[in-house]
Amino acid sequence: MKQYHLLLRSRQLGYALLLLALPSLAAALESDKDQPLYIEADSVELDDRSGISTYSGNVELNQGTIHMTADKVIITQKEGDTDHVVAEGNPVTFQQKTSEKKGVVKAQSKRAEYDLNSDTIFLIEEAVVTQDGDVFKNDRITYNRSSEVVRAGASEQGKQRVRITIQSKNKKQGAQ
Repeated sequence: MKQYHLLLRSRQLGYALLLLALPSLAAALESDKDQPLYIEADSVELDDRSGISTYSGNVELNQGTIHMTADKVIITQKEGDTDHVVAEGNPVTFQQKTSEKKGVVKAQSKRAEYDLNSDTIFLIEEAVVTQDGDVFKNDRITYNRSSEVVRAGASEQGKQRVRITIQSKNKKQGAQ
């Protein structure tokens, strides 16, 4: 029975972490969510009463083209469904191939949170997102998946100016 709960929670973690990237992942490879989820960590604590699962120490998650690393991942469940995911690291890293035409999206921050109820992803402290040479940096980047709105800087109580680098089309085409 405990193995079943571990497998169920691992799958829910995978689906939640699948959503931890930014808008360009809307076109992510659909096949990733159907792939097996592999999690490795130095330790895991599953608390069925509180609905909290904690994966600690060199946490690695792989599912299809998704690869994530963190020092610690905490999953909170309510009524058997994943409600909130928090990943912490120095840094938390995430990468995923989004489509055959676009390159790999890479994101990193010291902390990443995903609130499933509001469908909002928060990349907190030293947040950087890159794809095809384009770079988006701030101390806090927020993405609402439902409304497809990205916010950073003062609009999200960030303390730094937003820095964006967009490569020219010619440079992108030459790199492919």
